[in-house]
Amino acid sequence: MNNTVANNKKDTVTQSRQIEQLFAGVDTQDGAGVKLTRVLTQQLQQRLDPYLMLDNFKSDNPDDYVAGFPNHPHRGFETITYMITGRMRHRDSAGNEGLLQNGGVQWMTAASGVIHSELPEQEDGAMEGFQLWLNLPAKDKMNEPWYKDFQSEDLPKYTTEDGVDVTVIAGRSHGVEGAVTRDITEPTYLDIHLPAGTSFSQAIPADHNAFAFVYRGTVDIEGEIVPTKNMAILKNDKDADGVTITADSEEDTKVILITGRPLREPIVQYGPFVMNSQQEIMQAVTDFQSGKFGEGA
Repeated sequence: MNNTVANNKKDTVTQSRQIEQLFAGVDTQDGAGVKLTRVLTQQLQQRLDPYLMLDNFKSDNPDDYVAGFPNHPHRGFETITYMITGRMRHRDSAGNEGLLQNGGVQWMTAASGVIHSELPEQEDGAMEGFQLWLNLPAKDKMNEPWYKDFQSEDLPKYTTEDGVDVTVIAGRSHGVEGAVTRDITEPTYLDIHLPAGTSFSQAIPADHNAFAFVYRGTVDIEGEIVPTKNMAILKNDKDADGVTITADSEEDTKVILITGRPLREPIVQYGPFVMNSQQEIMQAVTDFQSGKFGEGA
């Protein structure tokens, strides 16, 4: 699903957002010892509302990932897993199963509660990708869980006149509708591959929070360099109507751009549960312990 953007569908950006802060993330482990970099950490949740977490995993050492993520619960938010390279099997207590592989996306709305596992179906080679947590509004946190797999060929893609390749995981970009849309949080999630020296512009509503993470090469945003494996939090400026990203003149660059409309609701997190009050967290723990999330994956 790939097409070159027509001139009349381009996002016009007259003034780009600037960078507020660069953040390199924290090296940590999750699941059964999977090594990863936590780029969006808990202390940034209010600033980057509606997003709660972004993890970047990348390794060609199977000891770093082979144990995967055995059964674990979630409640109150959505997980978006983007697999750039590798193979991961998903199973959950709602009866869903899918194989996440090169270039694919798994979108899971945990909502009222689900137990799932994500286990590698490879014992060697490279594994690389991202997991993003998107908050749910209070009124939707106890909805029924939802799940969908998108293979690489199912994701909307386009190429600009300058040869920039864009995958639209969520939202809308240059007239191309993403694989998923959400009415309240209005997430936009783009994977952007820029040939050396090229630029890409994306319109962003003034009231949306936005950040970019560079996972190959380096980029320039309004005169400030963003190195590899750094997240740039973009300033909220009522006069800026988007962002312009320019790749280094010497090397091709890959970056994910993520934007969304903040919920401006209380955020209370306890491990894999994200609700609006401590009482709701206690209820989530009780419900999980009493088996109300299902029988397990």
